[in-house]
Amino acid sequence: MRDLTDTCKIAVVQAAPVMFDKDGCVEKVLRYIDACADNGAELIVFPELFIPCYPFGLTFGFRVGSRNQAGREDWKRYYDNSILADGPEMRRIIDRAMERQVYVSVGYSEREALNGTLYNSNMLIAPDGTAFNHRKLKPTGSERVVWGDADRDYFPVMDTPWGPIGSLICWESYMPLARVALYQKGITIYISPNTNDNPEWQDTIRHIAIEGHCFFVNCDMVFTRAQYPKDLNAQDEIAKLPDIACRGGSNVIDPFGHPVTETLWDEEGVLYAELDMQKVPASRMECDACGHYSRPDVLKLTVCED
Repeated sequence: MRDLTDTCKIAVVQAAPVMFDKDGCVEKVLRYIDACADNGAELIVFPELFIPCYPFGLTFGFRVGSRNQAGREDWKRYYDNSILADGPEMRRIIDRAMERQVYVSVGYSEREALNGTLYNSNMLIAPDGTAFNHRKLKPTGSERVVWGDADRDYFPVMDTPWGPIGSLICWESYMPLARVALYQKGITIYISPNTNDNPEWQDTIRHIAIEGHCFFVNCDMVFTRAQYPKDLNAQDEIAKLPDIACRGGSNVIDPFGHPVTETLWDEEGVLYAELDMQKVPASRMECDACGHYSRPDVLKLTVCED
């Protein structure tokens, strides 16, 4: 392992998107980048699908073998507020990261330029403007009626002063081989933009931090039923949601499985932490999943990057 800069000052943003409004979401991202940079953050992490939101509870009218016009209209509105990986909205975020000289990780609904498919994606941006896109390998459950399977951008890893950084989105972290694909690339900071506010997830993130002996950045969003647009067709579905539709639960876990921050529930906020990067090599003395604690002669993972 190369020498690592001793500390990483991180900001984990747990916030509500401006639902179904890409421009409002981008403005909120820019405000948070400025605020976090003003507070000394070097790496700023946003949740899954922060642009234009995670449409929790909506079916978009899909039934097995049929769909309806009202649901199609709501989906088209979501599509219109999804953004291109190289479009003007993402360009504004990249420019702000360069201006403030920070690394940024932001989740968004990616609109494909050449077809009509959406992807659940995450962009990792460096202070020099380098941007690595990651598409979620397999949308979870009924998410598949909204987003397609990744057809590229599977496991990008960015070289940083703190070592290689990569991300898996939400339930991708339940794919053991996907985790190993990142471990093989030596990641020291594992970014997890997600919408997992269930208590069992808190056990999962500790296991992964220990398994990979890396820092696990658990970044969830928080939003309420009242924040859904009042003119969506799916008001009956929205009315069935709890007052707080997603409770958050963001935190950071160290390579030994110990909390670095508090766990934030039920409110917007930013978790600031200074990560002791020397814990990563120290923690791998007994177990290095793709190093001395592996048996490549017996077990081997082949990853198709293209």
